[in-house]
Amino acid sequence: MIRNRSSQETMTRATLAILFVFGLVAPFAIYPTFLMKVLCFGLFACAFNLLLGFIGLLSFGHAAFLGVSGYVCGMMMRDVGVTPELGIISGTLAAGLLGWLFGVLAIRRTGIYFAMITLALAQMVFFLVLQVRATGGEDGFQGVPRGHLLGVIDLSSNMAMYYLVYAVFCFGFFVVHRTIHSPFGQILKAIRENEARAISLGYDVSRFKLVAFVISAALAGMAGATKTLVFQLASLTDVHWHMSGEVVLMTLLGGLGTIFGPLVGSALVVTLESELSDKVGSWVSVIMGAIFVLCVLTLRRGIVGEFKALLKRVGVS
Repeated sequence: MIRNRSSQETMTRATLAILFVFGLVAPFAIYPTFLMKVLCFGLFACAFNLLLGFIGLLSFGHAAFLGVSGYVCGMMMRDVGVTPELGIISGTLAAGLLGWLFGVLAIRRTGIYFAMITLALAQMVFFLVLQVRATGGEDGFQGVPRGHLLGVIDLSSNMAMYYLVYAVFCFGFFVVHRTIHSPFGQILKAIRENEARAISLGYDVSRFKLVAFVISAALAGMAGATKTLVFQLASLTDVHWHMSGEVVLMTLLGGLGTIFGPLVGSALVVTLESELSDKVGSWVSVIMGAIFVLCVLTLRRGIVGEFKALLKRVGVS
């Protein structure tokens, strides 16, 4: 048992090191804007996976955190004139505050009731963003400047912007990884497996769920604020319920409850959308739906989950 755990930790560290180095050199071989989109959605999916994969709460309102953070960051950058790092921090804090509000209202419910409450709250945010004149309505919030990082580094260069996005993603991924492997993360897993037993052991389950929800919302907001900087706009698409459904697809496709699954799922979804949107138009949604159905039927544990199961069967881990 100890040897298996040691080999798994070694493999995880080796994978992290390889991916880290790949991320450093990737923009020299792959279009940086595409990579930045993958990283933004990868962080969004990792944040969502923290909630669903490790505590068992299905939120259909995570698009609200992604979108609201993007709008707040855009307003701070364009209208207030803050530097990019402050814009990202502002968006992250706004998403965390909104997550706390959502959590207080929804966290005591479970299952479909929790999902529907988060969906209803997110739709309220969507219609609020649509009606408020300052957000630009259906036109979105446009003309967001990338600015200068720390007042020095010009982010108009895609390479400079990429490494900022990469740094933000690495920080967010570290927070998720550290949370999962901390005593707090072990309690979250215990709640997921048997909530009644966790309560009997004296844990304040609602408080742990709320903290996890706020962390997940804040990280989703960090992804949204970074995405706004990359594309220099915030749109209604980011707060629409379709975005909440898309992050569910990314997470399940990559592997629910795995470390690398959300990143793999987001990379696959973004790649397919980028490659197919010009060729098949609106049919891309049908194709993505078909892929999701096939994944549920044939890859119940997702791509990364099935790969880990295969390695375990052959005795590698």
